[in-house]
Amino acid sequence: MEKTTPGPVSTDARVRFVDVLSDDGTRIRAWTNDPEGTIDGPTVVLCNGLGTNPWAWPALLDPDCGIRVVSWNHRGVGGSARPLDTSRVGISEFVEDGLSVMDHFGIDRAVLMGWSMGVNTMFELALRHPERVTGLFAVCGVPGNTFGTMLGPLHVPRWAARVATVNLARAVKLGGRALTPIASRLPVGPKTVSVLGHTGFMLPLADPAMTARAIKEFLTTPVEWYFHLAIKTSEHPRVSLSAITVPAFFVAGTYDLLAGARDMASAAARMKEATYVELRASHFVQMEQPEVVHQLLVEFVERVG
Repeated sequence: MEKTTPGPVSTDARVRFVDVLSDDGTRIRAWTNDPEGTIDGPTVVLCNGLGTNPWAWPALLDPDCGIRVVSWNHRGVGGSARPLDTSRVGISEFVEDGLSVMDHFGIDRAVLMGWSMGVNTMFELALRHPERVTGLFAVCGVPGNTFGTMLGPLHVPRWAARVATVNLARAVKLGGRALTPIASRLPVGPKTVSVLGHTGFMLPLADPAMTARAIKEFLTTPVEWYFHLAIKTSEHPRVSLSAITVPAFFVAGTYDLLAGARDMASAAARMKEATYVELRASHFVQMEQPEVVHQLLVEFVERVG
């Protein structure tokens, strides 16, 4: 019997969900910000952050955003089923899911946008299927070895950052069954978000109510399953950037603890046609400065056609 996590915490007229079968038969919950098919603009395929949801992107849910977004929820997250073989939850499988979603929506080629671990997925898809990609827009993420780039603002050596963060993920996974009932019942509202916005992990958020919704939806995923996904995705090595020929744009956060800005800058410098922008933000830059990130995306999409 397939296992799923609950669907969205509530309905939203700005988002339409649809089930798509991936190559291995796993049922994936895809979504779009264009439920009525009325957005008159280019399509962008979003490879979202691990375990995240549409409400992490307030600018994309604005009816006047001008960009049609297609995305999906990861395996075992937000209504997507877990695969029968629970080891099939790495970046390679996410690439399969992304292609299945593109096929379902009739998208032959598009700009890919990635956030956090979704940047890994985006670059891997572009490497394996360059014919499906016209450009890459990376937000707070790197093309592989993500765990080695964490804790960047603390100037921790990459090898030490990887050891520390992977082992932490393993420890939390082991205690996940005990933590899940607590996490799923945490009271999350605008006041909680306001506090989080002054911790340094997050900076002040532009839309506390929507951020609260994003966090509540995120917390519906069992802790042990989320960290199972995280550990599997930590195995993704660096992508060979010399093989990537489409234009790329990197948006980094100076204070990002989960995807170091220095590594994003290094990746951009190794590419033939890449632009790098660093904002005074955390890992959640698109929630802290949504209009800035959205304008950069619009300009990039227009440039690559």
